[in-house]
Amino acid sequence: MKKLIFFYLIWLCFNPVYSVTTRMFRVLDTCARYRVREINSNEALEKLKLKFNTKDQKEAEKIIKNYCSVFTPNEKIEY
Repeated sequence: MKKLIFFYLIWLCFNPVYSVTTRMFRVLDTCARYRVREINSNEALEKLKLKFNTKDQKEAEKIIKNYCSVFTPNEKIEY
């Protein structure tokens, strides 16, 4: 019984860690795909689940640039 409780507690601790790393991977993957122009700004906004109401393309690119710059370790990368 003690082993069952122990494994259950371990599972509860690691489950949120997995979901955080999965979300980080998806964000980094989307930013990288946008940077190499595999996806456009509208697709990137949709995948990153960012709110964007206007039709201005430059504003969308600015939002993605600001959002992705937080997740990149190298500050010299321009989006």
